[in-house]
Amino acid sequence: MEVLRCNGIEKVFGKGANQVTALNGINLSIEKGEFVAIVGASGSGKSTLLHILGSVDKPTKGTVTVDGVDISGLSAADAAIFRRRKVGLVYQFYNLIPTLTVEKNILMPMLLDKRKPDTGYFKTIINTLGIADKMESLPSQLSGGQQQRAAIARSLIYRPAILLADEPTGNLDQKNSKEILDLLKLSNRNLQQTILLITHDEKIALEADRIVTIEDGKILRDDFTDTAKQHRSIPVETRR
Repeated sequence: MEVLRCNGIEKVFGKGANQVTALNGINLSIEKGEFVAIVGASGSGKSTLLHILGSVDKPTKGTVTVDGVDISGLSAADAAIFRRRKVGLVYQFYNLIPTLTVEKNILMPMLLDKRKPDTGYFKTIINTLGIADKMESLPSQLSGGQQQRAAIARSLIYRPAILLADEPTGNLDQKNSKEILDLLKLSNRNLQQTILLITHDEKIALEADRIVTIEDGKILRDDFTDTAKQHRSIPVETRR
């Protein structure tokens, strides 16, 4: 089942001599349960694409459909609600509220909607992520890796259609980076969570099922990782 589709996405910043095309004709489809990595150099357009997929920004042209909803036409208020309920966002900076406990940070998306969480699912998440004993702690009392685990838990609490992770290991040391990547893979397998990971690190990208390479605002390649590991990339135009 298709969870996300982009059709002809373009994003232009500025006007006239200052105009910059960040994305130029992006077409992308992601199926439920896939773990996809988007790679590209700084300035390639990958983070701009993630912001559009997460309804944080709007494309200049084209449409984005997430879980059957065209998010590119939503108002700012509707986009915020959709994002909270259907799109999990994880950044390299954890964006936890410092005055709230870890438990309240994780539950915040549901608290904003005045909804009660599924207790069993909540316990599954915090146990899977190894932070069940940190619920009463404040973010400042956690290590960087633990804070990122809490941020991932928050992104999963609504069972989002897709989890978007923007360089989630970029602020961590090698040991914590591996642990966070392993936890994302675990949530993909055990919770059947669809994940789109943005990274500049090809070693991290190879842990995904599929690698999409962006260059100058265009998709250059779209490979399954077993093919990528053998250095037999398939040009985008030949993929069906």
